[in-house]
Amino acid sequence: MTIHSRAKVHRMFELVEPIATVTFSDVPNEAFLAIGMRNYWDGYFAGRAAPLGMVPAEVVHAVFYNFADGEVARHIPWVWGKTTPAEAIAVRERGSALALRQLIGELADSAELAQVADLATRAGLSAPTEGRVLYAGLQALDVPEEPVAKLWHAATPLREHRGDGHNAALVANGIGGTEAHVLMALAAGMPAEKFGRIHHLPKAQLDGVVDGLRRRGLVDAAGGFTDTGRATKSRIESLTDELAAPPYDVLTPDELDQLIAGLEPIAAAVEAADH
Repeated sequence: MTIHSRAKVHRMFELVEPIATVTFSDVPNEAFLAIGMRNYWDGYFAGRAAPLGMVPAEVVHAVFYNFADGEVARHIPWVWGKTTPAEAIAVRERGSALALRQLIGELADSAELAQVADLATRAGLSAPTEGRVLYAGLQALDVPEEPVAKLWHAATPLREHRGDGHNAALVANGIGGTEAHVLMALAAGMPAEKFGRIHHLPKAQLDGVVDGLRRRGLVDAAGGFTDTGRATKSRIESLTDELAAPPYDVLTPDELDQLIAGLEPIAAAVEAADH
């Protein structure tokens, strides 16, 4: 049983997410283009899948969970003809650390950031790996010494540990990857066809996903949540928070409070620079 409250575990998600996801920003993208990637998504799949090794598209599709059929195969294994997993890991780390440094300004060289990076690393490397495929791949990587790179590196397994648990929660509740995006769209008050991660899908395909949710009583005739759908989404999010707790069990309550307090200005600086 975790020693920390669900609210603090969820707060860590809110703080880790903007730091980890600088890896999907312009600076790392340009670094991947410079080694021969054709577009953003080549770099995305090369960098994020690299800790899994040179596995086929079917494995990446299963681990990432929420991409529509065929989307991964447009990039894997093509990217491995241009780079290797080891090079992709290095390119991703360098580009992400540089992006994070640019976004947080003078915080990058503060003693507080170095302390936060150490605490985040302790948490990020501490959780059991069973059933956490992407997390296990990240946990096996070398930890950089430079504090900004170390902080980004620690945020990434924390993010993907939660992501592996979120996928398990979706499976347990019978929600597929594309269906999960529809539920995210509805939770944001947006029709599925307007949601960024699925708006590009053919209308017939997306309509079929929504129809499947409607037949199961999760979506109403107007395309919004039913009470059952809303309860299902809430149950998934609650279980995701519960499953995300293990990395933080290595920290005392005071240490987790210190980590949260230290991450708050860093995450705020990233978010402010991103808008």
